[in-house]
Amino acid sequence: MIHSSEIRPNVFEEDLETSIFTPLKLFFESVHKRGQTIESLSREDKEAYYMQALNLLLEYVWEHNEYYRKRLIESGFTTPTINHLADIDKIPFLEKDQLKGNRDLLLSVDRSRITQYHLTSGTTGKPIYNALTLNDQYFHDAIPSYPTLYEGDSSNDVVGIALPYEFAQPALGFHRLYQFIFGAAVVSLGKGGYMAPLDKTVEALNQFNVSILITTPSYATLLAEQIESMGLSIGKEVNVRKLMLTGEGCSPQFITRLKEIWNCEIHQIYGSTECGLVGIQDNVEDGYQVLDGNVLVEIVDEKGSPLENGELGEIVITTLLREAMPFIRYKTGDIGFLKEPAEGSPNELKRLHLRGRIGSTFLIEGIEYSPILLEHFLLMNPDVGLWFRFVIHDEELTIEIENPNGVDEDELTEQVKRHMYAAGGVVCNVSIVEKIKREYSKVNRVHYKEETNQ
Repeated sequence: MIHSSEIRPNVFEEDLETSIFTPLKLFFESVHKRGQTIESLSREDKEAYYMQALNLLLEYVWEHNEYYRKRLIESGFTTPTINHLADIDKIPFLEKDQLKGNRDLLLSVDRSRITQYHLTSGTTGKPIYNALTLNDQYFHDAIPSYPTLYEGDSSNDVVGIALPYEFAQPALGFHRLYQFIFGAAVVSLGKGGYMAPLDKTVEALNQFNVSILITTPSYATLLAEQIESMGLSIGKEVNVRKLMLTGEGCSPQFITRLKEIWNCEIHQIYGSTECGLVGIQDNVEDGYQVLDGNVLVEIVDEKGSPLENGELGEIVITTLLREAMPFIRYKTGDIGFLKEPAEGSPNELKRLHLRGRIGSTFLIEGIEYSPILLEHFLLMNPDVGLWFRFVIHDEELTIEIENPNGVDEDELTEQVKRHMYAAGGVVCNVSIVEKIKREYSKVNRVHYKEETNQ
């Protein structure tokens, strides 16, 4: 039996009062009093914020985390301070291999203050762990505000979250965001598990009048198929005004198809279990608008040297507002480049353009290709459906596709082969199959023949 004396009183208020990021809260309060947000700060003001946030973070981990303190000392730090933003490259990188399977390496608070644990799927080995305090969950992420990124979202929305709630951070992160920041109603749909079959999910979209749907690109495709199979219509019985997609990379052409199917605005989300929400994209040409108040994004080359705007390299992220497990100069393994916003843009947030992951490309007849690029070429043909596979064997590519429009198979095969070569010099075979297996987990478009039982 739990006695009332054992319950920690006013736990939320107490944690808020002890937040290490109170100086940053005060910074933004002064910004807001001027009628500004992080979205409208000048480059000079934003760099001043970065300096304050980084030095506060370095001082914090120096005092509260043995691993970070040791790495900083090994890198020549005698005090946890940098004098210029360019000195960030003196701070050592955080590598995935250092974190895999190591639950407590980054822990920087007493374990009694942890209120949420997350871990990555660990599909390529041991998982990476993350933990959050109440401050991290409900206070820190809300310190900066982003009025243009969430324009139109309000307590009138009903938000359906069709993401896995097991282990990973994104589903609960969006859940808290829309409940706590916007006061919206949330339907925790999950993603195809025992309690969340497709038909039940579609019924919930209909019955609760879900206006914002957060899911993965492939699951949005599955839901659209299920809606049609139930004799319902998108825009009538299911009337989503905004689709927010995360968890999988997909091509601009895939997004174009989903816009045609769902007939609504689509926002792509870039983030991770480790670092939370990083950027939001609603136009592929403009890139992801980076949440500059919450994260600092760098691009580095293979040697770890910083790159200029527009130069392609590895994405490195520092979480500026996390106390339980700060991720400082975390090498994500993602590839991209940064740009300043174009003239006339609605805000001054930096733009991040993604170009896949390190090691995700493959060779076809000696030429390196990205699966996202091949997907973009393939889906330019309107007779090719949204389910397909790239099967690789000895640098030979076979594209398996469905034939949803029932066109002549020989004609479709030749169309695809000619187009892939014309668009990107891609030499391939094409195999039309009755149905590609639907995947409820993160979709995998690339299969190697030795893995396919063929």
